[in-house]
Amino acid sequence: MSRLWEKGLPLDERVLRYTAGEDHKLDARLVPYDVRGSIAHAEMIADQELISSDDRDAICAGLNELLTSFEAGHWEIQLEDEDVHTALESRLTDAIGAAGGRLHLGRSRNDQVLTALRLYLRDAADDLSTRVSQLRSSVTALSKRQGEIELPGYTHMQHAMPSSVALWCGGFDEGFADAEAGLLAAQRRINKNPLGSAAGYGTPGLALDRNATTAKLEFEVTQEPVTAVQLSRGKAESALLFEITLLMQDLSRMASDLLMFYTQEFAFIKLAAEVTTGSSIMPQKRNPDVLELLRASSATSQGCLDESLMITAKLPSGYHRDLQRLKSPLFRSIDLAVESVDIMAYLLDGLEFVADNIHLDDGIFATAEAYRLVQEEGLTFRDAYRQVAKQYAK
Repeated sequence: MSRLWEKGLPLDERVLRYTAGEDHKLDARLVPYDVRGSIAHAEMIADQELISSDDRDAICAGLNELLTSFEAGHWEIQLEDEDVHTALESRLTDAIGAAGGRLHLGRSRNDQVLTALRLYLRDAADDLSTRVSQLRSSVTALSKRQGEIELPGYTHMQHAMPSSVALWCGGFDEGFADAEAGLLAAQRRINKNPLGSAAGYGTPGLALDRNATTAKLEFEVTQEPVTAVQLSRGKAESALLFEITLLMQDLSRMASDLLMFYTQEFAFIKLAAEVTTGSSIMPQKRNPDVLELLRASSATSQGCLDESLMITAKLPSGYHRDLQRLKSPLFRSIDLAVESVDIMAYLLDGLEFVADNIHLDDGIFATAEAYRLVQEEGLTFRDAYRQVAKQYAK
């Protein structure tokens, strides 16, 4: 297996394992995106008469066939491949001959991986936004089913003012709507075309048309100057991870509320049997494990964000292999967010508030009484506040 940077020198197996890391596993999700970016690049360099139209056609057909066979499970990226780029190019060259070796003209793995990654991130952000919209539908459905049920509103873990299921749902729905908007906003950094910047300093002597690949790949802009591309590594990733972290914090807080409501002391809600688990020792137990794991998930998301930010924090300009480490926290956070949003929507669909178990303390209406005194008896709010407070000073 010949890697893209191979110069014919021996490579210690330990070095390969360390430098390739998890890339051969992580890159599986990038195969369709690397194929798409490679086809756009091949078409562009053919239009610039840097390769023949016959080579272009062979490259594009070969790449599409490789994608089809990959999706059918006929091959996978191996450690010896090192990454998705070598895996595709080496198999392409085996399939179509010398034309496969012409594909890399005018690009580096540095801009190649970033192109594939940004295409993936664009789809991942859109997909997660769609799932959040579906979660909001579950929240809205719960509000319509049981919105009129009164709930105590809490401050400092004490009954504070009256609330309801509709108000509780509405607060989280606004947070999830904000998450949708945040995921859309993250696209600003994602939707920049790095292709053609090569290793970070362009392609001297080659007349590339970078705007052509921008159009083919539906990026919003061509990233300029070429030296800005490597400086931007980690920014789109961290922007998306930040929005995911905020989303997961809302999910975690919703889970925390529901865990409190599910205790025997509260018993405000019932959970569907299929979203609870049993105890290995206590026969009577039905445990809300899903909610506990949801509550913990925001810690993982924040850890991934912190990891991403720290990898790039003090790097000099230009490309550095440290950037390879961005993939693991990025993919881990995206996958966890997808699973968590989906499972919370599923849980809410089977959740029921138990009105008979929900009791509001008399004092919860104290603020409303103070407002009544202001409006009906003309007291200042401070005097009304003191008058009502005396009733609860016993």
